[in-house]
Amino acid sequence: MSTTPTTAERDARIINARHGEINPGEIAIGVVIGRTSEFFDFFVYAIASVIVFPKLVFPYLDPLTGTLYSFAIFALAFVARPLGTVIFMAVDRAYGKSAKLTIALFLLGTSTVAIAFLPGYGQIGAASIWLLALARIGQGIALGGTWDGLASLLALNAPDKYRGWYAMIPQLGAPLGLIVASVLFAFFVGNLSAEDFFSWGWRYPFFVAFAINVVALFARLRMVATPDYQKLFENRDLHPARIRDTLRSEGGSVLIGAFAPLASFAMFHMVTVFPLSWVFLFTQEGPARFLIIEAVGAVFGIAAIVASGLIADRIGRRSLLGGCAVAIAVFSGFAPQLLDGGVVGETVFMIVGFVLLGLSFGQSSGAVASSFSPGFRYTGSALTSDLAWLFGAGFAPLAALLLSTQFGLISAGAYLLSGAACTLVALRLNQRWERRKPEAPQV
Repeated sequence: MSTTPTTAERDARIINARHGEINPGEIAIGVVIGRTSEFFDFFVYAIASVIVFPKLVFPYLDPLTGTLYSFAIFALAFVARPLGTVIFMAVDRAYGKSAKLTIALFLLGTSTVAIAFLPGYGQIGAASIWLLALARIGQGIALGGTWDGLASLLALNAPDKYRGWYAMIPQLGAPLGLIVASVLFAFFVGNLSAEDFFSWGWRYPFFVAFAINVVALFARLRMVATPDYQKLFENRDLHPARIRDTLRSEGGSVLIGAFAPLASFAMFHMVTVFPLSWVFLFTQEGPARFLIIEAVGAVFGIAAIVASGLIADRIGRRSLLGGCAVAIAVFSGFAPQLLDGGVVGETVFMIVGFVLLGLSFGQSSGAVASSFSPGFRYTGSALTSDLAWLFGAGFAPLAALLLSTQFGLISAGAYLLSGAACTLVALRLNQRWERRKPEAPQV
């Protein structure tokens, strides 16, 4: 098993070593930039899957069916992501993290910008559907390779009494990416004619996503090429273990970790992709106004994520996640009525939803990941993230929209309730699991 760094990595480390050791603040900046880039890509595609692709790629279907088909293609990235992790972990072991990140982000940027040039069904027929699906699979495989371990590096440098604070920093990328994507789409939707928007306006956010990926690549390479990172790599704290060995040793923690954040991920789509599709399909409101409401809600989400770090350091991350799951279960009982309650109801729904999302999502990656033994922490955390997004987010917009159109909005609340129940069960199982592993660090 090769752990020899590439020549480029060694040269970069020599250059960076001249400037001394990197501090946690710089690591945090790299983490936030990387996550914001990933989530911006995520939300640009998600928004387009509601307001663009049903008309561009599925014009022969009614709007609802076209949106459901669009959400099915949306899910392909989450199915492909674990495959990307398998491929790029092998690249990491053979050629180092710099090579892995460069290839992964190049693939992500290429897949994203390819969507910007996508011809519609009217130009090339069914080939448009296949090209969109191929680009989406490319995005998913690439996202599996963008796991850089910087969040783990940040957590490993965290003092014991500030674990919750450091755990929330990477999660800030989600609302930041949503704000930029929502405002950008709202600008083009609100200021262009329908003909211009569907002809060229919707493509610009995908070009911006490519540019942001380039910035993120350099920011993250600046981190992974530091002596501190290499030291942890050599100590096996951030070693890319083989997938088979990781699952054999840490399979239970991976499985529990994949289900522990389901409440957060169910809420994630209940306040982002799903409500946009519902408002766009079943009300007379234009998408621009609701996109602005989403951006405002995301600001509350940022504040809640920051608060989650402070609260978790006082009561523990697992306790906070459990409490948030209960709160989300309660919210699921009246969320459908709020979303169906006009402008005021939608605004209250978004703000309350984003607050609950921020409190839970802010700590969703830390409560179980700390259970991994050092030799498998890097790969185990990557697999856990992949499976959590697959189970909790990949099919959420499709399932929520399909259920709500068949059985009413109340069924979307039931879907949210099921995610909260899964989180409570997983956290309970994790607690029992850790009792059998007394050497595991507690949170």
